[in-house]
Amino acid sequence: MNTFIRAVAVTAALVGAEASATNYTLWIHGKNDNKTQGGNHADFSYWGPSSAAAGVNKKAVNWNGTQRISVENYRVRDALDCYCTNGNWCYVAVHSAGDLQIGYALSLYGGSARNKKDAKPNASGVCGDVGGTQTGWNIKWVNVASGASGGSELADKGEWAVKDPIVSDLVTTTARAMYNHNTTRSVWFYNFAGSKGTLYSGILPGQDDEAVAYHSTGGVSGSSGASLCNPGDLFCGGTLNTGTSACSSGQAKWSYHSVKLRDDNEAYDHHAAGNWAGIIAPVRADVATNAK
Repeated sequence: MNTFIRAVAVTAALVGAEASATNYTLWIHGKNDNKTQGGNHADFSYWGPSSAAAGVNKKAVNWNGTQRISVENYRVRDALDCYCTNGNWCYVAVHSAGDLQIGYALSLYGGSARNKKDAKPNASGVCGDVGGTQTGWNIKWVNVASGASGGSELADKGEWAVKDPIVSDLVTTTARAMYNHNTTRSVWFYNFAGSKGTLYSGILPGQDDEAVAYHSTGGVSGSSGASLCNPGDLFCGGTLNTGTSACSSGQAKWSYHSVKLRDDNEAYDHHAAGNWAGIIAPVRADVATNAK
């Protein structure tokens, strides 16, 4: 009888834990001038008004956007530990160098033992342990707004006026060699690639959004960038195909990467403009609809 009672109690506890599981939406910003408050998961100043619909239980994963990925990645791991363990699941949305941050975390730490957390962060963005560990994090998918995981030729050519450490990480060969981009722990990355770029058209190859070119925003593999465009564009090395298909020039996308939006109408630039603008707009709309 005692054994039966214990079994029932264990089953009830497991059912209770499952019932209390919560979904969260994490927003990881890119390169910035460090005006966001690191560890403050309520500060959406990088993106726009915090009142905007941006997924269930949205949290802003703020880090010092002037510093190198390896130096600040702990902020991302802290947030993943907080909200994506202990039966809780996360949707993740990233912009620009935020793509490097989540890719770096998954590739290098996504197979490690993580302490299960209580989803109650302190002022530094660190949550309390609840006991036990798990391997990696519970992530449903990652939406990528103009991802810079393939780097930017603006960093290659020294076109950014500031010389913040993050610029070194955004050199195309450096970004592509930083970690194994194919190792996503089977988490899908859905890329949204903007093409409303004119200012740096002579520096960024193919189609771009004024900061990053299609070879990066489309999750295209290789050790360096390539000239990729929309269908029918002349003087390009190839077309960035949607979905998981290789480019028309034969270059494959990284594993578990799929182009969900290719900006054929050249409608979206790179910049949030303090109002969820540019390529962030369709990502926010997609997250608001699908991150439940």
